[in-house]
Amino acid sequence: MEINHPERLEAAILLGIVNEKLRLECPDRQALYYEMDMSADQLDRKLDTLGYHYDAASNQYKPV
Repeated sequence: MEINHPERLEAAILLGIVNEKLRLECPDRQALYYEMDMSADQLDRKLDTLGYHYDAASNQYKPV
């Protein structure tokens, strides 16, 4: 799946895409940032608006 401007997506839509990519394609957050062509800060701030933070043990963004 190619997303040209992930920063323009609603946070809830982005969350679903990000967690699917982490589950199926990206072994860690660094690979995800590269794949999505988004900075760590930009992605984390957007998902933080939903109350989600990265959980390294499960390699997913989860609610706090």
